[in-house]
Amino acid sequence: MSGYVSGLLILVGINIIAVLGVSILTGFTRLFSFGNAGFMAIGAYTAGILSSRFGVPFIPALIAGALMAGLISLALGKLTLGLKGDYFLIATLGFGESLRVLIENIEITGGARGLANIPPRTTLLVVWVSVVIAIIGAWNFLHSKYGRNLMAIREQEMAADAVGIDTAKFKTLAFMISAIYAGWAGGLFSHYYTFISPISFALSKSAELTITVVVGGLGSLTGSIIATILLTLLPELLRAASVYRMLFYGIAVVLIVTLRPNGLLGYREFSWEWIKRLIAPKSGSSIEKGDAS
Repeated sequence: MSGYVSGLLILVGINIIAVLGVSILTGFTRLFSFGNAGFMAIGAYTAGILSSRFGVPFIPALIAGALMAGLISLALGKLTLGLKGDYFLIATLGFGESLRVLIENIEITGGARGLANIPPRTTLLVVWVSVVIAIIGAWNFLHSKYGRNLMAIREQEMAADAVGIDTAKFKTLAFMISAIYAGWAGGLFSHYYTFISPISFALSKSAELTITVVVGGLGSLTGSIIATILLTLLPELLRAASVYRMLFYGIAVVLIVTLRPNGLLGYREFSWEWIKRLIAPKSGSSIEKGDAS
C-alpha cells in the first residue's frame, strides 16, 4: 500500500472517531456544539506534550489526552448545559475560540509557532483498531438504557424530565463522551502529523465535524461513518481540479443537504435489507422515520 493511500486511510479513521463523538451529542441528543475542535486540541496538545517533553509512552499519553478533554468538558458542561438552543451553541463556540487563543499564548504548547518533535506513533493499524473500539463503544452505549434516555431527551426534553429522566445528568454525560472521542482523535492526529498548531483546531474544524453529522443523518451512526468517508475523500478526489476543488466540495455538500434533508441515513442505520427496500420498495409500504435494522 502506498504512503499516500495509507495516509488517507489514517485521516479517514481519525475523522470517524471525532465525528462519532459529535454524532452522540448532536445526532442522538440534539445538542449542537462548535466546541469539539477545542476538545480535539486538548487531546492533541496533552498527548503531544506528554510524549515529546516528558517521554510518556504513546498509549498512556493518548488516554491522558482523551481523559483531559473529558474532565474539561465536565466542568464546561456544568456551566453551559443549562442554556437552551442557540445560547449553548454560542457558549461552546466561545470556548473553542478562547481555548485556541489561550494555546497561542502559552509557552509549553509552543505558542503560535506550534508544537513540534512529537513522536510518530500513529499508524494505520493503531488508527483502525481505535476506530473499531470507538464504533463498538458508541453502538453499545446508544443501544443501552443510557442511549435510549438520550434519544428521549432529543425527541422531547420536557416529557423526558416528566417521566423521571435526569436530563441534566444525561446531557452532561453525552457532552463528556463527545469530548473524550474528540480528545482521542486529537491525540492520534498529533502523533500522526508530529507537528500541531492552534490553526489546526479553528472554528472551521468544528463546523466540518457538525456538517459531516448532518450530511450523514442525525440519529445514525452508520450514516455519520459513511458521510465521514465521503467528505474526507471528496476533496482528494477533486484535487485534480486544483483551485476549484473546494468549490466543488461545497456544491456537493449543498446538493446532499438539499436532496436529502434528513441526511444520507437520517434516523436509520445501514443494512442490506434497508438498501433492498430503498431500491425496490413493496407496494404500499414506506420507510418511516426511526426505522432501524
